[in-house]
Amino acid sequence: MREHKTIRKWFWVWDFVKEEIWLNEMAQSGWILDKVSFCTYTFVPCESGEYTVRLVCASPDKEYLDFMEETGAVYVGRMAQWLYFRKETVLGSFDLFSDLDSRIAHLRRIGTVLTAIGAANLLIGMANSLNSSVHLGWVNLLCATLLMYALGRIHEKSEQLKQERTLRE
Repeated sequence: MREHKTIRKWFWVWDFVKEEIWLNEMAQSGWILDKVSFCTYTFVPCESGEYTVRLVCASPDKEYLDFMEETGAVYVGRMAQWLYFRKETVLGSFDLFSDLDSRIAHLRRIGTVLTAIGAANLLIGMANSLNSSVHLGWVNLLCATLLMYALGRIHEKSEQLKQERTLRE
């Protein structure tokens, strides 16, 4: 059986950059991401610095996955809307975003997902709060509040990138 290491770790949605940095630090220390599931990362041994890991909030459609494969990236897996890829460093640079506009568009996609899930939780929470037989409406309202906080953090990152873009123009 192949040696592996499983680590359970939580990252907030607005900390996706920190998550990517951590995954690349693991690769630098000789452990490359092999599988991913909810808050669970499975690594296998590799040469230090052999791979670069990237993650992106995107639809896992065949066209996108085929495009990534053409660049030399290997699809590792997904957790909700987050797709994880790794690429051998000898194949060259591995950046998913070519400019500030593509980074801003990525943050917009994250915001759209957060808004949809947050609105659904808000509606369900309000409906359950009005229904006297269901006493768990507060759980959905709490989730909606957390998701709206996350949306605010993502919006803040987007505004910083827009300011940076304005300064470069």
